[in-house]
Amino acid sequence: MPRQGEADDFVRMDDVVKIFGDTVAVKSVSLSVRRHEIFALLGSSGCGKSTLLRMLAGFEEPTSGRIILDDEDITALPPHRRPVNMMFQSYALFPHLTVAENVAFGLEEERRPRSEIRERVFAALAMFDMGAFGARKPHQLSGGQRQRVALARALVKNPKILLLDEPLGALDKKLRERAQLELVALRERVGITFVMVTHDQEEAMSMASRIALMRDGALCQVGTPRELYDAPQSRFAADFFGVANLFGGRVTEAGAAVDCAEARATLAVADACTQGADVTVMLRPEQIALSKHAPAAPNVLTGTLGNVVFLGNAYVCHVVLDSGKAVQARLSPADMAKLGALATGDRVHVSWEPSAARVLTS
Repeated sequence: MPRQGEADDFVRMDDVVKIFGDTVAVKSVSLSVRRHEIFALLGSSGCGKSTLLRMLAGFEEPTSGRIILDDEDITALPPHRRPVNMMFQSYALFPHLTVAENVAFGLEEERRPRSEIRERVFAALAMFDMGAFGARKPHQLSGGQRQRVALARALVKNPKILLLDEPLGALDKKLRERAQLELVALRERVGITFVMVTHDQEEAMSMASRIALMRDGALCQVGTPRELYDAPQSRFAADFFGVANLFGGRVTEAGAAVDCAEARATLAVADACTQGADVTVMLRPEQIALSKHAPAAPNVLTGTLGNVVFLGNAYVCHVVLDSGKAVQARLSPADMAKLGALATGDRVHVSWEPSAARVLTS
């Protein structure tokens, strides 16, 4: 059993509101961040996620509500008195200092021994392949290189909480994936709590232990990546995470059937739902089977094959149903091989089991 405070509520926001003039940027947000986890604030631009991060850092003060860190109310505490470090989108590097001096700056302010500073700066730069650039100035680096320096500077002090605002956006794919792994490994090695802001759902899902999805300043859903992908609580959440085939309809038989005009069919479902309720049936592309001949399945829809996209480990098949609605099916190379030759314009059938679909009520 974990001790009190070891797992839950290391950081807690209680009914936090932030208003700028006539704009309510954050609307009564309450959430908790657990000790040593990577927690992601996810959403599109303008949803309030960066404002929430800045309030946690102390750069913005809540209009109302409280922020608790390790059982201490830090709502009115200035940034320099919080055990928090933040990496900004703008990098905020000192132009007159070298790369190594930028990374060392915080350690020098703490009057750390010179030998310790050199060792920690070298390790931080090496983590991001920047060891050979220590003598350069920020203006001599590319945008991606400046971002790596900013991340190294944020990590070098080993803060209790590291706040990351779109931290990996300027990195190329390969280096971004390596940086993601390094951040996860760093959390496990030194026990830092991460709170990151991103609009990239793949980045959030690959790094975060839990995700808070935001929309228009409010929380939509908080959960693990698997929970938000497999069990979204709204049409917005379902559509935000990955690709979702969405069918609007009305429940005709509680917990069993949804009449769907978009599909010109009654769809069999397994989720509990109220008869007469307007709902959305969500189906992920990988849960759909594709066939040339109509299978004996509870849910079968017929359409015309559009384009087929090969992704290496999967084929994405676009199908236009006879009702006119477009859907996607994602097949493995082995399943695609079993179908044999397929061409644009071929008549095909899409099918799935009732348990594969999720019924959304909002």
